Amino acid sequence: MKIGIGVSGASGAVYPKRLIEFLDKKVELFVFASDTAKEIFKYEIDLDFVEFIKTTEARYFETDDFYAPVASGSFGLDACVILPCSMKTLSAIANGYADSLITRCADVAIKQSKKLIVSPREMPFSAIHLENMLKLSRLGASIVVPAPAFYFKPKTLNDMVDFVVGKILDELGIENNLYLRWGAKH
Repeated sequence: MKIGIGVSGASGAVYPKRLIEFLDKKVELFVFASDTAKEIFKYEIDLDFVEFIKTTEARYFETDDFYAPVASGSFGLDACVILPCSMKTLSAIANGYADSLITRCADVAIKQSKKLIVSPREMPFSAIHLENMLKLSRLGASIVVPAPAFYFKPKTLNDMVDFVVGKILDELGIENNLYLRWGAKH
């Protein structure tokens, strides 16, 4: 399975970090992050994004690299995940404005009828944000807001992050046990 992960400039660096760690060595990963996302990564979790990616088997591309394989529908990407997704990136994707590798990868997923998962992180949502999410949902994208549940009685921040990442993995059809499912015994 080939998965593209676009990291846009919204708070929530813990989410793509955990998703990439989980998927590393399980699938072919193609990762790209905006400059703001790289700054947020450093600010929120004290890691250099590019140095972090070098510790994985993921292939990294700058967001202005339209020669990257994920920029083409003929490459055959199976899924694209935008995590976290800023409202600017959400708007660009919903309106077909593919001005970066992040938005181009999402655009390719839509036009190729591939799995697209968008995880909008900012809130509260305005009517414009909700309309853009609805537009993408109607095009087949999964909107996975990183809102952890509490029925499984999370004890740590990592528990809450794993819940959200587990839900994204569920959408990708990738088996995981990152969170306690409803009805399972504690």
